[in-house]
Amino acid sequence: MQLNIETFSNVRGGNAFFKAVTHPLAAEKAHALVARLTRVGRVAVYDPEICVDALAQIYDLAGVKIAGLYAQDVAAIGRTAIGQRAQPVTALKECRADAVLVAAFDAERTIAHIRHLLPADAAVVSLDELRLPDAMMTNRARYLDPINFATNFVFFRDAAGLSTRLVTANYWSGYGAQRMSLWCLLYDAAGAEIARWEETVPQNFGSVAIDSREVRQRFGLSEFAGQIFVHAIGAAGHDVVKYALDVYGDGAAERSLSCTHDANAWPSALYAGLPAPDEGETVTLWVQNSMPCAIPPGTVGLNLMGDAATTYLPDPIPPFASRALDVAAVLPKARWPQQIEIQSGKYIVRPRYEVRGHGRVRIAHVNVERSDLKPDPTIADLGNLLGKGYLLPAPVLPRATWRSLALPTPMSTAQQDLPVALVVYDRRGHEAARHDFGCLARRDSVAIDVDALLNGTKLPDDYGHMELIYDFAHGGSADGWLHGLFRYEDRASRHAAETSFGAHVFNTVLTYKSEPQSYAGRPPGLSTRLFLRLGDAPHDTLCHLIYPASTPWHAESTTDLILHDRTGAEVARERIAIPCSGSRFFRYHELFDAKIRERAGPSSYIVVRDTTCRLFGYHGLIGRDGAFSLDHMFGF
Repeated sequence: MQLNIETFSNVRGGNAFFKAVTHPLAAEKAHALVARLTRVGRVAVYDPEICVDALAQIYDLAGVKIAGLYAQDVAAIGRTAIGQRAQPVTALKECRADAVLVAAFDAERTIAHIRHLLPADAAVVSLDELRLPDAMMTNRARYLDPINFATNFVFFRDAAGLSTRLVTANYWSGYGAQRMSLWCLLYDAAGAEIARWEETVPQNFGSVAIDSREVRQRFGLSEFAGQIFVHAIGAAGHDVVKYALDVYGDGAAERSLSCTHDANAWPSALYAGLPAPDEGETVTLWVQNSMPCAIPPGTVGLNLMGDAATTYLPDPIPPFASRALDVAAVLPKARWPQQIEIQSGKYIVRPRYEVRGHGRVRIAHVNVERSDLKPDPTIADLGNLLGKGYLLPAPVLPRATWRSLALPTPMSTAQQDLPVALVVYDRRGHEAARHDFGCLARRDSVAIDVDALLNGTKLPDDYGHMELIYDFAHGGSADGWLHGLFRYEDRASRHAAETSFGAHVFNTVLTYKSEPQSYAGRPPGLSTRLFLRLGDAPHDTLCHLIYPASTPWHAESTTDLILHDRTGAEVARERIAIPCSGSRFFRYHELFDAKIRERAGPSSYIVVRDTTCRLFGYHGLIGRDGAFSLDHMFGF
């Protein structure tokens, strides 16, 4: 029951047509258009962009009496779509249709080209009837410009003492954006709209915070657990709404604290890296429909990684609705460190999962599992040129307080084996320990406790970082999409946090398949601009910056930590130096004194800027009674 529609291409990026026709405002108009076409009589469909099949995946055209399908591209003549074989558009004049649907946006010129072919007295409609208001468009001359659809979904809840807070900054201003706002639509668990508003975005890199408690009070809402659809109006440079999302508790739930990175803005057919519950835990997958159509029964399913036996949900999920799925109810025998694959049918933007245990709650995200990759034998031969090549860095948090674990996670259908090793470095960049996983089978789930790996070895200042890398000593294949899940546990409180991400090539001037990745241009990406959101009282902020290097790079970083107030004005800055292959752990309250923090005020943030190397960062909050959170930072 998977949607047969391209949502994202790793070559071309996001599919603007997909975003245009699934936008909530477009959906309202699309349902009305389909109802009209159902009543009008016989409808001919002209499909110059070869997109009507994708449209029909989302909106039910079964009630429309199709008189014929017509194509412009000679190569598309004879193909089958919406139950019809495509004819040349020159044959349209012979069709006895009451209406012609031109399946294209910006269709005025397209219609002019075929006006002499239109059936007599036939009404002509196009997808321009689905257009958003011009005031929401950045590029009004080209409707399907991706920058017109800088959108994303946000897990959003205010219920049972747990609240959510979205934090971001106007990074678009660095690319020339002028007047910015965030158009927000909040859905409850049933998919019903319960609030709609426009959030002002300060200019000059000002910060934005949307707190569920404030939203609930502003609109007089009862408890809710759903999602926000966010559309950035006036965006430039980036067509994705990036954010950090904190989940925190009040009262009896105060010990609960977690954060997650932004969701990918495009639904995927597969996700992976969902951990099975540990002893004394429950794991809940939040299934949140990102589509204006229902998810059919038997579409969303779970299976153990490496096991084809999949259990599917028997019930439909309404448009934009959210459902909390108890993983144990679907896979009752699954136990940590086993990991679970999610069949999502392209209906879901990267989902969150929630873990409850030991009186604590934490939330994290799974990752996109790719199906377009195949083993790349070149990767095994890159060592002479790219050193470690692809590597995935993660913190080893100060060991007196936290326990650190690592779990390799298959993240593409091509990964039938994983030839990997884990290397631990102290903060100065010296190798402290190494674990050879060998060549893991797809079904293998092997978690490594850094305590056991270090076996009594002390680390300077008690912290460092670890890197998951390819190791072909025992054979195996690689495709470059190497992922891992990293779990951290407070030794006293047992509060936990986890984060997952994928490998990249870091800090080498040689390039391979768009690596080292750059946020703002062609590779290699050899500079850093990271957003570090800061928690307001009573929370402090932690940050762990890692200087990973596939090959030796500059001996030390030249890293500025620039403190901004909520308007984007600079308040203070500190320069630090991180050794190559080393790391730096710090807390906001230790970095800047109370007077500077008071000047910065609430909703302040730090930009991590380095023009000499690419850093990778993790951030989190520290609360009371051992509560903390951790996830990777976003760059721009």
